[in-house]
Amino acid sequence: MYKTIPVGQLRLGMFIVEFRGSWMEHPFWRSKFLLSEPADLERVRVSSIQEVCIDISKGCDVQDCAPPVRLTAAPASAEARSQPAVVRADPCVPRNSMENELKRAAVLCRQSKQAVTSMFQEVRMGRAVNSETARALVAEISDSVTRHPGALISLARLKTADDYTYMHSVAVCALMVALGRQLGLQSAQIHQAGMAGLLHDVGKMAVPIEVLNKPGRLTAAEFAIVQSHPVQGFELLGQSGVDESVLDVCLHHHEKVDGSGYPKGLRSDQISILAKMGAVCDVYDAITSNRPYKNGWDPAESIRRMAEWAPGHFDPRVFQAFVKSVGIYPVGSLVRLASGRVGVVTEQGTGSLTLPQVKVFYSTTSQMRIPAQVVDLAAGGCSDRIVGRENPDLWQFPDLQTLWIAGTEADSLPSGSQSPGFVRHAA
Repeated sequence: MYKTIPVGQLRLGMFIVEFRGSWMEHPFWRSKFLLSEPADLERVRVSSIQEVCIDISKGCDVQDCAPPVRLTAAPASAEARSQPAVVRADPCVPRNSMENELKRAAVLCRQSKQAVTSMFQEVRMGRAVNSETARALVAEISDSVTRHPGALISLARLKTADDYTYMHSVAVCALMVALGRQLGLQSAQIHQAGMAGLLHDVGKMAVPIEVLNKPGRLTAAEFAIVQSHPVQGFELLGQSGVDESVLDVCLHHHEKVDGSGYPKGLRSDQISILAKMGAVCDVYDAITSNRPYKNGWDPAESIRRMAEWAPGHFDPRVFQAFVKSVGIYPVGSLVRLASGRVGVVTEQGTGSLTLPQVKVFYSTTSQMRIPAQVVDLAAGGCSDRIVGRENPDLWQFPDLQTLWIAGTEADSLPSGSQSPGFVRHAA
């Protein structure tokens, strides 16, 4: 028997059937489960969801449940921190500030690029991937994502022609780790997801550089060569002793749930969860990066476009979780507020995907720059809200990137972070 109740009456022991509201407004990819963890209860309470539907035949009713447990923001125990969690939505998980983690992530980006460049160049020369180096790098990236998921993911999006293939691997690794945490995967699976993200494009080392970096339109023959990289990567990694799940993602990250992908044209039930994750993370980083024939899309615009493709391209559950991990308005998105101010998203909010922190710096009323100010749209008493995305190409703000990475040492940013990058990505 179903019953709709306000969130204030939600108690441990209830079986949730549905969150009444948009899936983007609650912190879970699933909507039917027994509410047994205090942290999960708190996640629902701090979200913008006002009502939930419960099944009293599978869980307790309002009058049957114990009184509400008082939850505090005290640091979680070591055991609790080891469990997969939706970090962004859980107030009990201690994490670094965005500003501090950006500084650490900038150094990690530089070190990661050097490590991946060396590792992939070894592959280009016919040697096997150094799996120990890869595992150590994944651990460092995973630690950064745990401390603050937005920092490394955002910085790794800044690429140039020379380092795209390598930084794309770092970015997809970080995105896979964040997505794995959002989906509630076990720690071993999350590590495998990170390894898969780091190595998913290693097959591009078998593609001639002049084809991979060609600035113009590819011929049919050249496109076929680029599309061979999943199979090439699968064969290269087979010599390296990596886990089979990593090989699976390498081979199948261009498959689509409607069967129109490659190399095998697999359909949804034939594609593993990690390969489905790889498809989403790979596409997002590719379309938000600059290309020979067009600039990368704004992060928020990219999420909108991917949502349009989702029914045939991505697994719905995985895509929904991905949006929750990066936000509807990811860090770096240019947005307009109801107040007429324009700003760039600097950090995700803790309760709602539509209420991030925004650094405003331009007034459309006065049509001039204003002193930069961070506005927390989720803060009590804040009446402002996002009314739409803005196209950075139309505004041409020369310092847009530095507005959200302010405070990070310039010499530790990814090299050429202000310049467009060029890469061939076979969508």
